[in-house]
Amino acid sequence: MERTFIMIKPEGIKRRLMSKVIQRFEEKGLYLAASKCVIPKKEVLEQHYSHLSARPFFGEMVEHMMSGMVLAMVWVGKDAVSVGRKLIGETNPREASVGTIRGDYGMATGKNIIHGSDSVENAEKEIKLWIGDEALPMSFFDEKWVY
Repeated sequence: MERTFIMIKPEGIKRRLMSKVIQRFEEKGLYLAASKCVIPKKEVLEQHYSHLSARPFFGEMVEHMMSGMVLAMVWVGKDAVSVGRKLIGETNPREASVGTIRGDYGMATGKNIIHGSDSVENAEKEIKLWIGDEALPMSFFDEKWVY
């Protein structure tokens, strides 16, 4: 089993899309192992998006992410990172396929509803940053019905 980090961004919360997003992951067969609603701190966002710090939109992106609550989640399942990326869709909602979260609900690249880990290594870093080091379940009572 693999873990991935998924975050519903402020625009997704403000538009009341949490249950629709969660439903997609559950219907696909992933398990929600942990979640936390939080208004992100600047330091956490700067660390999370450090790979974008030289980009001209960085400051505006951090301010936007601090504008409201986010839902940070850990999802577990077989190939959770790649499954999550397929559910999410392309970064630019206008390029994302219909049927993906960004394709169905995203309006602009900077406000694309959701973040998802792009690798197992980044998933573990993001989980530690947003959720912490606590032990999370890696198997579930009904997984034999899914896998």
